[in-house]
Amino acid sequence: MIKNQDNPLIMKIMVQKKCKIRKKMQELLQYIFSGITTGAIYAVIAVGLSMLYSSTELINFSHGEFVMLGAMGIVTLWVHMAMPLYVAFFLTVGAVSLMGLLFERLAIRTAKNTGPIALVIITVGASIFLRGVGMIAWGKDPFSVPAFSSHDSIEIAGAALLPQSILIVAAALVLAGGIHFFFKQTLTGKAMVACAVNRKAAWLSGIPSSTMGILAFMISTGTGAAAGVFIAPITMSSYDMGTMLGLKGFCAAMIGGLGSLWGAFAGGLLLGIIEALGAGLISSALKDAIAFILLLLILYIRPGGLFSAKEAKRF
Repeated sequence: MIKNQDNPLIMKIMVQKKCKIRKKMQELLQYIFSGITTGAIYAVIAVGLSMLYSSTELINFSHGEFVMLGAMGIVTLWVHMAMPLYVAFFLTVGAVSLMGLLFERLAIRTAKNTGPIALVIITVGASIFLRGVGMIAWGKDPFSVPAFSSHDSIEIAGAALLPQSILIVAAALVLAGGIHFFFKQTLTGKAMVACAVNRKAAWLSGIPSSTMGILAFMISTGTGAAAGVFIAPITMSSYDMGTMLGLKGFCAAMIGGLGSLWGAFAGGLLLGIIEALGAGLISSALKDAIAFILLLLILYIRPGGLFSAKEAKRF
């Protein structure tokens, strides 16, 4: 009787099966690497939205347009004007933060006595306005940005990990950690948290709530601009890119627990990984739909997000 290992045909079939399994595992790992990179960007967007909600109880639906301004700013300063990358980054984030200040003073502050629905409509109107400004300033053609790092990719178990992906994830962690440190360890950050908990009591304690609101908008829009810089080398940058990014950042914040910084960060990573796996294993046509399907499932199973309602109020 001929053993299986002595039969050349059976051996060949077994080798082919092992190769297919190895290839599938490599593809799966590659999708995970891609999802973590994209998820880190979603996480930064979600952190900005969640932080603003914790400080002002306002959901800014124009947040995606500030992400767009960050991406187009790095295109203008780094690609077209040939500024050093770090200079272009800080100038872009600073300029968009100042736009957030103007937005708070000219639009939100003037309507502070209205209801929350009116404020939400104002942010939607600001989104349309900023998108129109972007179209006029940069046109309708998309722009590409070269990779931040020119080093060769790192091979892990047959999957390629780009140094740029490591840089983006590390920058996202540093940014989220910096915001966490600001709110937990600095006097100004604690004052902003106090305003979020009880604005009237904070005002009676001598904390200028209006100043804290401005600072919250500046930090939120600044993080949005940073996310725009991070995503610029990964995808084409255009005037209308902010709408979908803002919605996905909102989905990530809701999945993690709106008002929780690390919950929003975890929600962004989870969304990015599931989106990459769904697009790679099922269909790329479902890439944008996956975010909203996941949001509906989370809201149905756990309405408060991954974190409980009590945890969602904390940073």
